[in-house]
Amino acid sequence: MPSRAENIAHIETYYAALAAGDFEALADLHSDDVAFNMLGSTPVSGRWEGKGECFGPLVADLVVGKLVPGEFAFATKWRIMCADDERVVGLMLGGGPGLNGEQYDQTYCQVFTLGERDGALKITELHEFYDTALVELVLNDNPSEKGMTVPQREFRF
Repeated sequence: MPSRAENIAHIETYYAALAAGDFEALADLHSDDVAFNMLGSTPVSGRWEGKGECFGPLVADLVVGKLVPGEFAFATKWRIMCADDERVVGLMLGGGPGLNGEQYDQTYCQVFTLGERDGALKITELHEFYDTALVELVLNDNPSEKGMTVPQREFRF
């Protein structure tokens, strides 16, 4: 079983690969049978199973494919909030302009489950929480009737 320190180091590597835009290195950190559990009732929501599905239709098409190439950046800021020998919880900021002209500056809460697969430490499951109204506005070009509300108080981590 991996240690807390190993799990934290693995997720720090995850965020660094995401910050660099290195999706190949990012995918290598996940098990082949990884499952992504995405919050909400949007086209990206639900349980996505297997590395091919998670990094193909979900990440490449429904997220990255909806943002302006070369102008978005994930993991512009992140922080590990807690960890144990099975899970790591992190907060992350990232985003950029959407192809529809709207700005996608998203805050994510991510709960990673880690385990060994073929002798290597891998992310085996991800639960991801985020602003679904922003997903609808930018990634699905589906603005709410009322429009987005700008928060009056800063969210900090």
